[in-house]
Amino acid sequence: MRLSRAASWFLLAFGVWSWFIWVSFVRNLWKNGSGLAFDAAGDPTAYFWVHFLLAVTSFLLGTAVGVIGLRGVRALRRAPR
Repeated sequence: MRLSRAASWFLLAFGVWSWFIWVSFVRNLWKNGSGLAFDAAGDPTAYFWVHFLLAVTSFLLGTAVGVIGLRGVRALRRAPR
């Protein structure tokens, strides 16, 4: 299956965007001082683990989508016009 140029670039951009957003989210989660992510003893709470797993899943899906987009862009560049 061949992807169009627009679809390839969209998937690549989505992968990059996903990493940008979720890295920022995990950084903010790690520095959370409101008591939601860490209890008084400094141990991670259920809130932390749920959101951390959500971020890891999004990293993996964003990577997969970005790789598909990258492969589409590279295939378009190699294809004769």
